[in-house]
Amino acid sequence: MRIFTAAALTSLLSGCIAQTAVDIVTLPVKAASKTVDVLTTSQSEADEKRGREIRKREECTAREERRAERERREPEHSRCER
Repeated sequence: MRIFTAAALTSLLSGCIAQTAVDIVTLPVKAASKTVDVLTTSQSEADEKRGREIRKREECTAREERRAERERREPEHSRCER
């Protein structure tokens, strides 16, 4: 009985140790890829940011036109530029 238990524990621990070794070996690769992903901006992220900027500028322009119309003056679009 003890031999069977010892054999079972040995096989279980060797699998655990092997998995730990794989995790340790792949850790630097995962960390490096995560760092590159954080430091770089994908094309879709850049497009989203650009779209947000355009939308905010259009909203500001529309607000300025409404204010100018209420105040009966020419809109000053320079207020919306940053």
